[in-house]
Amino acid sequence: MVPLACPLSVLPPLGQHMLVVLNSIAFYLHSAVTGGLNTGSPITFPEEDEDPRVSEDTTSPKGIWGFLKGVAGNPVVRNVLNKTKHSVESMITTLDPGMAPYIKSGGDIDIVVASDKDMSVQAVREAFQEVFGMATVTGEPSQSNIAPQPVGYAAGAKGAQERIDGLRRAGVIHEKQPVVALENFIAELFPEKWFDIGCLILEDPGHGICVEVFTQATPLTLEHIQQAHSLTPPDYSLRWSGLVVTVGEILERSLPNISRTDWHKSVTGLSQHHIIQCAAKVLAGLYKQQLLPWTE
Repeated sequence: MVPLACPLSVLPPLGQHMLVVLNSIAFYLHSAVTGGLNTGSPITFPEEDEDPRVSEDTTSPKGIWGFLKGVAGNPVVRNVLNKTKHSVESMITTLDPGMAPYIKSGGDIDIVVASDKDMSVQAVREAFQEVFGMATVTGEPSQSNIAPQPVGYAAGAKGAQERIDGLRRAGVIHEKQPVVALENFIAELFPEKWFDIGCLILEDPGHGICVEVFTQATPLTLEHIQQAHSLTPPDYSLRWSGLVVTVGEILERSLPNISRTDWHKSVTGLSQHHIIQCAAKVLAGLYKQQLLPWTE
């Protein structure tokens, strides 16, 4: 069976079946290369004297994959393996999107998202895996010491940065761990015209990289902003950073069939997951460019 980072039993049924297909493909390639199948393959390899001290069972799945690993340097074999790999991965993720995290996790990119919200972590994971091909992205709960509804760009950026700093202070992550944090805030971009915006910060101390991007701005009605202001006491201790009630809470109270956790979908037709993912792809792209000098 193909080596996995997790037991086969925890994979979805489709994933288990496709791994069997992969092993069958490997057996076919092995047979074709070694002459076990009459495929007319032009691939030949120089004969070497066998070492009696070394014995490998190439009829077992382990031996087959070991053999393929050994001949993967051959351009023809490598091309076949790459095409097979991408085709099977595409088929698996199309039929069962839940397999994508298993297939695309790994590689050199390891990101921690300063959040335990599945929607946020998944959006960042999908973005980084699309940009880098493979990436390990996990979430860790983190809090900011600002108002629940930040107001202004400075408050949004401060909230995101505090989530990162909180993880480092608590020792949840090591000092050089790349982290992505997200903080939504509202801002008056034009007189009496308010918008909801998300600030995403990526901090990678190991490479001296810090990148900030913002999501698209989602328009809000002045009435809902005024309600949030009226519900915030003048002596609120965090009034300097924002309001005590979030816009999502106001919308949930004011409009039917709207959830505070994803009101963007009802208001704009785009889910917050999609909005975050788009911004995270920009973040990942900028990060990839800044990593180039370290990888060349």
